[in-house]
Amino acid sequence: MPRLRATISIPSLRAVDRAAGQVGRQIAQALRAAIASGELKAGELLPSTRALSASLGVARGTVTEAFEQLLAEGYLESQVGAGTRVAPTLAEQARPVVVHRKPNKSAPIRLPPRAARLAKVAAAFTPMPEVPFAIAVPGGAVAPDDHWRRLGNRVRASRAAAPASYGDPRGLTELRQAIADYVRKSRAVHCEPEQVVITAGTQQGLYLAGRVLLSSGDRVWAEDPAYPGMTAVLDELDLVTTRVLVDAQGIDVDAAIAACPHARAAFVTPSHQYPLGMPMSMARRNALVAWAQRSNAWIVEDDYDSELRYAGHPFPSMQGLAPSRVIYLGTLSKVLFPSLRLGYVVAPAPLIDAFAGARGLLDRHSPTADQHVLAAYMREGLFEAHIRRIRGVYAARRATLIAALTRHMPDDVTLQPSDQGMHLLLWLPERFDDVQLAKAALSAGIVVRPISTMYKAAAQPGLMLGFGGFEPEELEAAAIRLRRVMDQHTSPRRTKPRRADASH
Repeated sequence: MPRLRATISIPSLRAVDRAAGQVGRQIAQALRAAIASGELKAGELLPSTRALSASLGVARGTVTEAFEQLLAEGYLESQVGAGTRVAPTLAEQARPVVVHRKPNKSAPIRLPPRAARLAKVAAAFTPMPEVPFAIAVPGGAVAPDDHWRRLGNRVRASRAAAPASYGDPRGLTELRQAIADYVRKSRAVHCEPEQVVITAGTQQGLYLAGRVLLSSGDRVWAEDPAYPGMTAVLDELDLVTTRVLVDAQGIDVDAAIAACPHARAAFVTPSHQYPLGMPMSMARRNALVAWAQRSNAWIVEDDYDSELRYAGHPFPSMQGLAPSRVIYLGTLSKVLFPSLRLGYVVAPAPLIDAFAGARGLLDRHSPTADQHVLAAYMREGLFEAHIRRIRGVYAARRATLIAALTRHMPDDVTLQPSDQGMHLLLWLPERFDDVQLAKAALSAGIVVRPISTMYKAAAQPGLMLGFGGFEPEELEAAAIRLRRVMDQHTSPRRTKPRRADASH
């Protein structure tokens, strides 16, 4: 008894807040440690709960609680009339003593290849500060209006949106109906509600498409440059990716066929190429569709920023040209607020069950309450009104930023032509390192994305500048600050920037 009493440490027990119910857990932990270290041997008889509680000065029920926990965990065994003993089987299972040591910096843990690769992806997705020129930072005039808040309060208070059982992996029926109606009218997509699968944004849609359509080792095409989140998905799925340079008309289909004739899918952004901004020409669209039909291959269409065109109407989707060969990806969170994390896939009817199964494996389904709110927002025409409103706001801010860049940038910085989206692209002369410039800009309180990291082939340096979430005076001040950062890295002449040829 004295040895066991010393093992359990009376002073530390009495320091615990007994009212919080911690004493029983501390007794159990002390006994585990004594068994693991060998102080209590396998098969050793323990004192009765009455005797141990009296010795420790705690309630008998507290000791009983600790014993019952260790019996359940297999540390102890109890037989009527024979008392409670340390489990004999523990002698055959060496239990290491937990020793807290400082990490050995000279011997880092070697990560599995996939873990190391995913760690790099996590770094790429680290949120940037919400300062100019961050992309997709809605606020002020471009944030959802009071209709969203009032509608959300009303819908969440209703029984329909109350927590219940699991939902359909494809998503809420009402939201799928609203999305089908919207994309048919605004994007010339051919679909029925049954073909819509709700996702946690376009990123998840890309992963679902790759998982459903392709197997490890399959060959695919991707644009060059391309969205890093998309290329990370292709790498994660162990696909063999051929990057195809983009010119003024979009992806070069003839070059893609010559470089990789047996591709099983093409991942493209035809309405607004990411990150360059141009649409894919109709000739290239037709060529891509003809290739997919001839080769029994798939086109994964990321309809990035398609609604935000400022010179005329948005370009129609590719899906309308070949509904049976195109998997169409859209997002609602980009034009509302990114944290909403709601997007959608429109898949050919024969693939719907496969997409639903893949969606169920990932996270079952998106939060039902948010789907109810968005369905009502779209059903009542508020979403389309929101798009019309922010298109005007974004157009004005885009014009403000172009004017500010014209005033403050050096003459050998060129502006990539584009009439849509939430960012502008500046091409830099070769004397700049856009990655280092982006780091320096962040230290100065502005966020720019380097373009060279989005290329597979060697690329001219450039910077992406988001303008959507910032007031005109913020954009003007940020342009001046960017120029100062650039001057610290070189000493270019100051004149107006010229526009670039879209063939970059």
